[in-house]
Amino acid sequence: MRRKTRRRESIRRRTKLGLPDLEHVKSAVLVSLRSPESQRSYRRSIEDFVCWYCSELRLSFNKTVVTRYRIHLEDQLLAPGTINVRLAAVRRLAYEAADTGLLSPELAAGIRRVKGAKKLGMRLGNWLTVEEARSLWQLPNMHSVKGKRDRAILAVLLGVGSVEENSLI
Repeated sequence: MRRKTRRRESIRRRTKLGLPDLEHVKSAVLVSLRSPESQRSYRRSIEDFVCWYCSELRLSFNKTVVTRYRIHLEDQLLAPGTINVRLAAVRRLAYEAADTGLLSPELAAGIRRVKGAKKLGMRLGNWLTVEEARSLWQLPNMHSVKGKRDRAILAVLLGVGSVEENSLI
């Protein structure tokens, strides 16, 4: 009876995940995603993390390691959005590891609390005013087929919600 208890405790206290464990958890994460684009993005993010995790000294999979990974990503001068997507995949990896019993729930909760990269500043670019957008939309000749097509494309690109019916016909 003691052996069973010790076995369960040893599984719960596990903090170092080997490559087979990470591959198993990675496949569980990817199966849980519906969108092929999400699967592709998460697969790449998890593979990058596993590559980094295995290249470091044998580290425990915990909040400190994920924070070091975030710093590693920031040192590569990646955009904050990219860093946050990659951290989301690592968080999901931790949750799946906790669900399968490979990682303690406390460690998974700690990994969840790792802060993402801050998005500083504001969007750059020359944004069109309403008048500028309207004049751009009205530039193509509305009496030719090409002009009607171009106006329809511009309407979609500019996000014109209410297009006059007569102007596109």
